[in-house]
Amino acid sequence: MTSLLTAANVDASRADVGTAQAVRLRGVERSFPRSRGSHDVLRGIELDVGAGEIVAIVGPSGCGKSTLLRLVGGLDAPTGGSIQIAGSSVADVDERTAVAFQEPRLLPWRTIAQNVEIGLPRGTSRRDGRARVRELLALVGLEHAADQHPSEVSGGMAQRASLARALARNPGVLLLDEPFGALDALTRLRMHDLLLKIHAVEPTTVLLVTHDVEEALYLADRVLLLRTLADDTDAEAASIARTVAVPGIRPRDRADRGPADLRAELLEGLGVDTHHRTALEETR
Repeated sequence: MTSLLTAANVDASRADVGTAQAVRLRGVERSFPRSRGSHDVLRGIELDVGAGEIVAIVGPSGCGKSTLLRLVGGLDAPTGGSIQIAGSSVADVDERTAVAFQEPRLLPWRTIAQNVEIGLPRGTSRRDGRARVRELLALVGLEHAADQHPSEVSGGMAQRASLARALARNPGVLLLDEPFGALDALTRLRMHDLLLKIHAVEPTTVLLVTHDVEEALYLADRVLLLRTLADDTDAEAASIARTVAVPGIRPRDRADRGPADLRAELLEGLGVDTHHRTALEETR
């Protein structure tokens, strides 16, 4: 059994889509061989992501969140189904996508500017490349650190450099695999706002994997909750257990109590008892 998720109801007021590209997944499956048979990690993924939309993906460990990103980026191939970006099939290491991971993965012998330069499209002239790197460093607030090496900057600064590198190729789809997971709480909040600033200035489609429900609700237009496909899982069950449309326009009020029901829904879907009472229950 599959469920089709579309971008039809996403807030039309989001940023101009610019170079952002739509993503379509149909019947996507990914299984891995084991000693007896195979193990299904993803099954029955039916998903449309609109150009410029931010979609967060949450779920328990082992449910296939990172695998799904790898499939969209052409870093892995599905066992079944199809994946398209802007109407054409995803290619091996698809250049229409860029990835940022939990670790910045900067080359220690290169400066911050030189690390960002690595992300430039092939064939970019030296002059255009330098201008683009300066533009991106300004966007992420690292102009002053251009000539420093990764060992000379903080973790938050290194992650900003990683984002700049991912944006250097002007990706139609930006794939973020827990990019803020290793940061302290305050830096993490600042990085959330930086990502939204980047998205407003250079709109792209974003797929964000996170374990943080608060992060997902603050950043995303929609949140997908994936389920783990255990051996005893219904063979007809699709990997997407539910989808939550997040109301409001970004940046959202962090103190708003409105999303409490959505937060509780997602946490309970992750197996966390929130002891939450809805607004209706509180009035009884």
